[in-house]
Amino acid sequence: MAMKAATAAISANSQLGWGLRGFSSSFSSLPFNLPQTNVEKPPPADPSTNLFVSGLSKRTTTEGLRDAFAKFGEVVHAKVVTDRVSGYSKGFGFVKYATIEEAGEGIKGMDSKFLDGWVIFAEYARPRPPLPPLNNAPSRQGQW
Repeated sequence: MAMKAATAAISANSQLGWGLRGFSSSFSSLPFNLPQTNVEKPPPADPSTNLFVSGLSKRTTTEGLRDAFAKFGEVVHAKVVTDRVSGYSKGFGFVKYATIEEAGEGIKGMDSKFLDGWVIFAEYARPRPPLPPLNNAPSRQGQW
């Protein structure tokens, strides 16, 4: 029933010369407000020698990641985070350079570039937040 009404409205609008644009513009004044998407981005991480690389292909290996970033400086360590069961990449990894300057060159050289057919993103890694205490762990403040 709704499809018939929509088809009738389109044909009526096309006879008036509006076409689909006139039909879609009739929905611009909705009786409710759409939710606002004010997503605050976290501040950029402080420069360090450790880089976070996202957008990796499932085919990307640690060696491939190391080779791609080695063009921009001495890579001390590279690691693609993999799934324990399948062994495939989870789509992100870490690269550690010898100096902060080399890490900056690595970001400039590899951010928004293709690696194994996928666009990757490189940025300074943020420090890992502390883990919350376990609910059933005994308190370490005093002896029990």
